[in-house]
Amino acid sequence: MPVHSINPSDGSVIERFEPYSDARVAATIDASHAAFAQWRDTGFDERARLLRAAAAVLRARRRMHAETMTREMGKPIAQAEAEVDKCALVCEYYAEHAAAMLAPEEASSDGSRAYVRFDPIGVVLAVMPWNFPYWQVFRFAAPALMAGNAAVLKHASNVTRCALQIESVFREAGFPEDLFRALVIDAAAVPAVIAHPRVAAVTLTGSEAAGASVAACAGRALKKTVLELGGSDPFIVLADADVLVAAQTAATARCINTGQSCIAAKRFIVEEPVAAEFTALLVDAMRGKRLADPMEHSTDLGPLARADLRDELETQVRASVAAGARLLLGGSRLERPGFFFAATVLTDVRKGMPAYDEELFGPVAAVITVRDADDAVAVANDTPYGLGASVWTRDARRAEDIARRIEAGSVFVNGMVKSDPRLPFGGVKKSGYGRELSRAGIREFVNVKSVWIA
Repeated sequence: MPVHSINPSDGSVIERFEPYSDARVAATIDASHAAFAQWRDTGFDERARLLRAAAAVLRARRRMHAETMTREMGKPIAQAEAEVDKCALVCEYYAEHAAAMLAPEEASSDGSRAYVRFDPIGVVLAVMPWNFPYWQVFRFAAPALMAGNAAVLKHASNVTRCALQIESVFREAGFPEDLFRALVIDAAAVPAVIAHPRVAAVTLTGSEAAGASVAACAGRALKKTVLELGGSDPFIVLADADVLVAAQTAATARCINTGQSCIAAKRFIVEEPVAAEFTALLVDAMRGKRLADPMEHSTDLGPLARADLRDELETQVRASVAAGARLLLGGSRLERPGFFFAATVLTDVRKGMPAYDEELFGPVAAVITVRDADDAVAVANDTPYGLGASVWTRDARRAEDIARRIEAGSVFVNGMVKSDPRLPFGGVKKSGYGRELSRAGIREFVNVKSVWIA
């Protein structure tokens, strides 16, 4: 069946794509492996030159790439342009630093010499989501290609045009023709791709269910995986915090990408003495977010990416209110074409409600009042997820102690959680395993090889 790209602003069909046949998928993987066989012997200088060329292509076509994101998944255009810029930056970062990150390391041994080298492993399958359709791909592809690997991309079906345009970026930059290829396939075809003998490893960003499925398939084939899955990030506000700045940042953190971000702040855990003040300021800040046509630069909130996502979010909010949560703002879809959902604030959120127990993938802020810092840490960790967390306090020593105790891959103090090429990114618990970005990310898909000389 054809794959449809649907504009979430009005529900109209933008494009239809025919899925690749099994034979075409196999031929594409074989071609990528052939490209890898030559690319692995290409020096770091040449790899870096081409990756810088990819950054230049992204910047030259910035508006076109951003508009494709906005049309296919509803991202506000200013945020889409910023995403293109960030992709160019990650290319330049690894072009600059990959050679040093992967330089052989001398080691002590009983031989005359021993060292560790970091060799590429082959074709890596990337299974990527729709919410950051360029950034999620480039933060994998830049280090993977600089390490000497090839890549095949299975992107989310609703951003198929984004996938094909990303493929064209690498081709236009001068990379070998088949080194990075997009596969237009549905989820049911992924196990066969993982099982293909030319595929060496898999990286996935997506849901817990998708991660479990991919990990099971890769486990049967004894292939490495890196999984970046969901999150229900805590945003802890202690009584000594700058409450105004915290509330304003909270609204931004909750509404980035219309709330459809794995590292968006989702649970706002506030010490009792400042809970009322913080909540009032958060409501004001959320009310001030402009929900409109995502093609307008002044838009803060666009539509959700799909109708089913909007419907699920509305069900979660209604169930939370029915269980005793108090609705202070929003709470429902907008009566207009497209998949729009109002900025929403819930208070009196407690365990047993979807707003406490589940990931809310949209512009819904859940406020949870706690007695003290110890209670805040307990609530922050009372989740199956462990991706990011944010702590707000004027006491730096206290903040670092809390950061140590929080079960998450990243903890930001007095700042919004974000992914940065210079820092490892990933989670614990059901938020996945492995790391992207930084030195840790580029070393995920290499053969760490010991060489011993008598």
